[in-house]
Parts: sequence; C-alpha cells; structure tokens
Amino acid sequence: MEKHWIKNFDKLAITENRKMALEIIEAGLDAINTEKVIESSISMMGNTLVIKGKSFNLSKYKNIKIVGFGKSSCDAALALENILGDKIKEGAVVGLHKIDCKYIETFEGTHPRPSEKNIEAGQRIYDIANDAGEDDLIIAIISGGGSALLCYPETEYKEGAKLYESFLKTGKTISEMNTVRKHLSLLKGGGLAKVAYPATVVGLIFSDVPGDLFSDVASGPTYKDNTTLADAKQIIINNKLGEFILNETPKDDKYFEKVYNFVLVSNKTAAKKMAEKAEEFNFDVNVVSTDLYYEINKSLEKIFLCKKENSVILAAGESRVVVEKSGGKGGRNLHTALLAVKNKIADSEHSVFISFASDGMDNSDAAGAVVDKYTLEKIKNLGIDINDHLERFDSYPVFEKTGDIIITGPTGANVSDLMILLTKK
Repeated sequence: MEKHWIKNFDKLAITENRKMALEIIEAGLDAINTEKVIESSISMMGNTLVIKGKSFNLSKYKNIKIVGFGKSSCDAALALENILGDKIKEGAVVGLHKIDCKYIETFEGTHPRPSEKNIEAGQRIYDIANDAGEDDLIIAIISGGGSALLCYPETEYKEGAKLYESFLKTGKTISEMNTVRKHLSLLKGGGLAKVAYPATVVGLIFSDVPGDLFSDVASGPTYKDNTTLADAKQIIINNKLGEFILNETPKDDKYFEKVYNFVLVSNKTAAKKMAEKAEEFNFDVNVVSTDLYYEINKSLEKIFLCKKENSVILAAGESRVVVEKSGGKGGRNLHTALLAVKNKIADSEHSVFISFASDGMDNSDAAGAVVDKYTLEKIKNLGIDINDHLERFDSYPVFEKTGDIIITGPTGANVSDLMILLTKK
C-alpha cells in the first residue's frame, strides 16, 4: 500500500487488533481505487481500445465522447484521458468535486440531495449524447452517487430531492428508490442509451449496489429497464411518498443493440482483497455477505454469530435504517457502530468492529468508526447515554468524544459499506 487511506490511522491504532483491522479496511480501499481500476481494466493496443478483454477498433468511430456521473466519475475521467489522450473529442462528467482534465469538462454537483447545480451538468451530458451520430463512440462512466448527481430534465432535481427526503423515513431498499428515480428522468433507466442512439455506447460500471444489481447503479442509464411506470406508481402509493411527475422508460430493444456494459468494480472486489489481507495475518476468514440489506440489528447479528477466536468476519452492503427523528449527526455506519457498542462489544472482549462507508463520507466528514471494549469504557467514563443518542440518530458526537471516528476524506470510490469483526486474544 502506497499510503494510509485513513488520515488518523496512528491515533486509532492503539492496539495490535485495531491496527490489523484498520489495515484490512485499507486493503479494501486500495483495491477499489478508481485510477488503479481503470488502469487494470482498460488499455490501448495500437488503435484498439481493450476493455476487460473486449476490443473496440477506434478507427471505426468518427468521434469519441466521454460522459460520466457519480462519485468515481471525475477520477475515472482523468484516468481515461491518460489512456485515450487527444482521441477524445469532448466530454462532461459530474462528481462531488471538479478536477483538471484537458479534454473532458468536469462539474461539481450535490449528493445525496440533488440540486440546481446538477442540472447544468445534466444538460451538458444530454447534449453530448443527443448530438452523437451513428459513427460515434460514447463512453459512459457510471458510478455510485450518480442517481443524485445526474439530473435531466430540470424538473428532476426537485422531484429527486423530494423523493430522497420521503424515502429516508421508510427504510426501504435502494432498488425501490431507484425504480422511482428511473421514471423521473430522461437519462436514467436506459434513457442515456436512447438519447445516444444510434451511437455505440460503452458503460463502465463502478457498482455501489450490493447483490450485483448493476442496472441500479446510478439508476441504470445504459441498461434496459425491466421496471414499469406502474411499478414506480405502486411504490409511491405503498410508501405514501406523495405526488411525482413520472414518465415511462425506453422499452424498444433497438436502443440497446450497440450498448456494452462492463462492471469494473463492486464491493466483492473490496471484500476479496480484505479477505486476502486478513489471511496474511493468519486469521480464519469468513465473508458472510456482500449484499447486506437487513435492518441494522439483524446485520450485526449475522456478523457476530460467526465470531470465534482468531477470526475475521467480513460483510458488505447497506443495512436498512428508518430515520424517525431529524437533527442528529452521522450516518448508517456510525449508527451501526454505536449499536454494536450497546449490544455486542460487552460480550466481545477481544474483538474489534468497524463499519465503514467506502466513499469516506458517512453522512458527515467521518467515514465510520472503530469500536471495541475501550470504546465502551470511554463511553461509560464520559457518562454518555447511548440510548439517547441512538434514539436521536446522533452517533457522531459520541465517537467524536471517544476519539474513534475514522477520517479518510472522499475516497473517490464507492462500493457500499464495508464491515469487519476481528477477534484475537
């Protein structure tokens, strides 16, 4: 590993068990590094672009255009420029931060709530795709966060923000929310493929959706949507979400005849490397799930039931949480870690548990938290009421006081949440 992803690594690594657990997490982050993923998956051989073994003869295309959306899009755009150089005619990508690219315009958008800032980028992406001809190649960088960052038409950002706020209180799955999102947009749910038709479209998928549901990544702009307008309406009705302006997604097969989607990275990539790192430390490794969609306590139960001496239990996914009170600080991972302190750590004297957002932002500047018996001792000594903080969904101040918050800053990657339970005397 070339660097510490965790900026406060040394402050957190106060025991050997903590140090090993943090190094295992960092191995996962290293594996999903966007630049490295591009470099290992895509190459040029003469005038032939090779993507995961499939060749594209670039002499057949009049123009090569790049579009992208999501947390990995800007870093991926720069990596693609290093490979394709001046073969790129034009491009536009929207992420969380602009970066300097020579041929591709980058936009800074808002996430998880879309805003007016996202519309400028969405319009530019729409125009690039819409202007493409039959002899053009469009490469679409599609990554986690794209469902919020990619907005077109203009009505979508207001509808998307309203949907996010409504869905936050339901605890339902990302797949259900994305079903509705696909029907708010002219670019999601296969819309980009339709707008770009009859150009050739290559989708580069950086998946943040557990369970290999790749058509849900950024709400599937290059995948034919198998959900319908009626499905979206039913989800809205069942969850009492309100009124939305909906449209049907493209269903004609012709729009997808020249579309090629390549999954470059997912949470399985991270889990695999984390497992390999744990094995280097001579632990027995068990990857219990890479598609955790359970309620948080059930996710913790699944992980801690597998605990044994000299073991590392790994899991990835996005546990469900119903936010019943607003105003608290912290996200799903900090809430998970605090529940682990309350319900599990007291019976796990030799264990370290980490719940971690792979994008480095758990609804705050924290990526997650590392917890063990020392965390519990500090909480007791500080007189902190765990139940009060859990009820208010206000876990951040607890770990801020105990000093167990993990800080990475934005990682430029996003493959769902990562969890580890390490046990060793």
